[in-house]
Amino acid sequence: MPQGSSQPAAARPHRVAMIVDEGSNPFELGVATELFGLRRPELGREWYDFTLCSATPSIRMHSGFFTLSGVAGLEAVDTADTVIAPNRPDPLAAPEPAVLDAVARAARRGARMMSFCSGAFVLAAAGVLDGRRATTHWRWSEEFAERYPRVRLEPDVLFVDDGTVLTAAGSAAALDLGLYVISRDHGAEVANAVSRRLVFAAHRDGGQRQFVEQPLPVLPDTSLAPVLDWARQRLDQPLGVGELAARAAVSPATLHRRFRTELGTTPLAWLTTERTVLARRLIELGELPLDAVARASGLGTAANLRTQLRRRTGLSPSAYRQRFGRGAP
Repeated sequence: MPQGSSQPAAARPHRVAMIVDEGSNPFELGVATELFGLRRPELGREWYDFTLCSATPSIRMHSGFFTLSGVAGLEAVDTADTVIAPNRPDPLAAPEPAVLDAVARAARRGARMMSFCSGAFVLAAAGVLDGRRATTHWRWSEEFAERYPRVRLEPDVLFVDDGTVLTAAGSAAALDLGLYVISRDHGAEVANAVSRRLVFAAHRDGGQRQFVEQPLPVLPDTSLAPVLDWARQRLDQPLGVGELAARAAVSPATLHRRFRTELGTTPLAWLTTERTVLARRLIELGELPLDAVARASGLGTAANLRTQLRRRTGLSPSAYRQRFGRGAP
């Protein structure tokens, strides 16, 4: 139970506090507000208790676009279950001491810590990332590695889950990390529902590359989208690189290049991620035994299902069903 809270965590919504510092980017603020702050009664479950907070009563946002006022003070951090560190336009500038103190206190008492883009610099400056895996925007990766050599920086990925500390690479990757956290907290079906509400494709795994050579295809008929949609309808079938390449009417080598270029991953890694997401949703529905879930999702065997689920959620299939299945508390 967070210090300063008189109510057990199980008896109240999960509290998320996002710190806003001088010059913070409005986009990341909007992402966190959309994902964790908006009420979602259609999901039929208690959602997050979301708070924006800062060291001062009003705070000027990036480039002086507007001034944010009426937010909570940093005392909100002391009772939060998840704390999102602020990003800043110049990550090499010293953060506000009061912000660093609040971040360090939260980490010491075991709160889940998150950062978007340059927010990793604040976590590192507070000592939260020492000895841990983390990522930040590719533009700042060399400066980050030089300034914080004790952090195990992974400069090419979208986001990193290091247990109680999670870091996202850039602004758009904040959406990927946020949906991943929702999936971890509420299950794949809920995260998928939120993704649909956002009209955002939630297929980007954290291990994908930050910088892809061609984020949007030049011509619609060169996009991988038709192949991906075709494959998603056939995940229970023995699909591999050969089948995907044949469907796309290209060689396997060309397919690999296009996956790397457009998605920042490989065909097999994409297939495994999609199959695991489908397996999670089937487990949550609770209508099939685990062997049948493994077959229906294309993972093949219950053993492979256990391996992939543990790798992505840290839970066994039975524990996952108990936590996220229908009727779960």
